[in-house]
Amino acid sequence: MEIEIKNRENDLLVFTVEGVDVSMVNALRRICMVEVPTLAIETVEILKNDARIFDEALAHRLGLVPLTTDLESMILAEDCDCEGHCPRCSVSLILEGKGPKTLYSGDLKSQDTNLKPVLDTIPLVKLKDGDEVELEAIAQLGLGTKHAKWQPTTSSAYKHYPEIIIDPDKCEACLDCVKGCPRNVLEYDEKNNQITVVDLENCSMCRTCMKDCQNEAITVEIVEDKFIFRIETDGSLSPTEVLTRACDILSEKADKIVTFSEGGS
Repeated sequence: MEIEIKNRENDLLVFTVEGVDVSMVNALRRICMVEVPTLAIETVEILKNDARIFDEALAHRLGLVPLTTDLESMILAEDCDCEGHCPRCSVSLILEGKGPKTLYSGDLKSQDTNLKPVLDTIPLVKLKDGDEVELEAIAQLGLGTKHAKWQPTTSSAYKHYPEIIIDPDKCEACLDCVKGCPRNVLEYDEKNNQITVVDLENCSMCRTCMKDCQNEAITVEIVEDKFIFRIETDGSLSPTEVLTRACDILSEKADKIVTFSEGGS
């Protein structure tokens, strides 16, 4: 399996993966979505709430706030031997304020400065004059298989790598395919009087160019063992961390299958 990074930003990673089949790349996609643990608020103890929002609704809203995650220093709650909460499996965040004002995610004060809301501008509750809110929230590591709030990715998708072949003997450079392409994948090379592929990886394989070509000079196919993969996260983990951990998890699953097969033979 070969991986080549095409675009890397803060919360976005685009890469090509070659030498795998659909089952392998789809397994990687699913692991990225629901099996890489992240931090999210699990329990909320509300000491005071005068705002016009039910306690349950406020707790639900807090649970959906993305939190920065450190997978090296924390473990899943079910793997911890403490009786309640401890720094190894959880972190406490305090929210308090008195109106008139709006409390935002940035008002959540964490006991660990490295584990905090990804964004400070998510509105949590609006307090009118005299309203007061005071609560303690406990965040824990969890998996997206249990609840969507623990999904690290907002997008985890792949598509087959495209292959566009232009037959120079049939192509008359009529430009119908260039005009018809909705993603500007093709371009007319005036110097050589021919159609060229200028942005292959942006091709959605809609095959509009094939339909518009009267001479059947252009063919759009897929590369069977090559894919374009895109991972976008909510900021709790970087896309690179998600991919690395997902690959480790996939490798562990494969090792278990091999061990089980050898033991049963």
